[in-house]
Amino acid sequence: MNQSEPVFRLENVTRRYGDLTALDSINFEAPRNEYLSLLGPSGSGKTCLLRIIAGFEKPDEGKVYFQGKDITSLPAHERGIGFVFQNFALFPHLSVFENIAFGFRNGTMNVDASEIDKRVGEAVEMVGLAGLEDRNPEQISGGQKQRVALARTLVMQPKLVLLDEPLGALDANLRGRMQTELRMIREQLDVTFLHVTGSETEALAMGDTVSVLDSGKIIQTGAPDEIYNDPSSSDVALFLNRFNLFEGKLEKGSFAGPFGEVAVKKVQPNDRDMYAIRYDRTKAYKKGQTVPGPALPAKFLASEYLGSSIIFLFETVDRKQVEIDHHLSFGDPDEYKVGEEYVLSWDPAQALVFGKEATQ
Repeated sequence: MNQSEPVFRLENVTRRYGDLTALDSINFEAPRNEYLSLLGPSGSGKTCLLRIIAGFEKPDEGKVYFQGKDITSLPAHERGIGFVFQNFALFPHLSVFENIAFGFRNGTMNVDASEIDKRVGEAVEMVGLAGLEDRNPEQISGGQKQRVALARTLVMQPKLVLLDEPLGALDANLRGRMQTELRMIREQLDVTFLHVTGSETEALAMGDTVSVLDSGKIIQTGAPDEIYNDPSSSDVALFLNRFNLFEGKLEKGSFAGPFGEVAVKKVQPNDRDMYAIRYDRTKAYKKGQTVPGPALPAKFLASEYLGSSIIFLFETVDRKQVEIDHHLSFGDPDEYKVGEEYVLSWDPAQALVFGKEATQ
């Protein structure tokens, strides 16, 4: 295989279920030896896309290529693609060792016993399960079950590993540790990981590249910082859940919204006029104070302590809720009184504008 060729590629892939189009002419590819995140809300088509790559489903239209070959009609067991299921899918009557070795035992590969022992042992060491080989799944923790499921896939030495919301069944502490471990494991191997998730923080933390899927379409692909700081549409900004979004009127280089009229230079294409400013770039001022840009009157409602930051919730005159994220590394936040009126503002140069009259 040409080293510069994508490890897999989807070409105009469409999948329908009756009147529902789950995937709509998807063109998608993955470079070799990268960790890719596929981010999307529930019902966006994420799992359907994975199942088509794995061979559990066939597209109604389009082609699937793996290592340069058309595998659209190839059965799943002949593709050599690993799949880590969300529910782990471990066999309760088998030991950790036998769960990992299952792919060899069921006759899909002709590997002798000594090679099986060697490869399972290497996989056990890699995922940190040494000493647990003889235990059954009910005797190990959720995080250890996740490692068994991963080891069972990696022991087959695939070039592509598909992970379907693999951290969804773990608690918050375990998710954080497994994020680090998954990235470290991928960096040790000549393999591509495609990690599907509905969590924007997980997708941005894990992926070398992040693709956003919505309503069966890939709507943006880029590096994590690009997705976070420069969403390509108001839909991406809304899904990332880190932006205050305002509807308004875009006309002749200015945007008129509930905060007044603001001059704009760059407008990204969108089906409606929207103005977006990140939570952590929005500040609240007492009435009468000088504000740096737009002025949005709002009433303070509540705060939420998140450990490293505090979220402050305000409500505008038209009952729209606006959030401010104050990171505690920047010092103690201002004190706000519930029910009192403030003015929200921000540096307009840090805002994003979307509209039908796109400019460069």
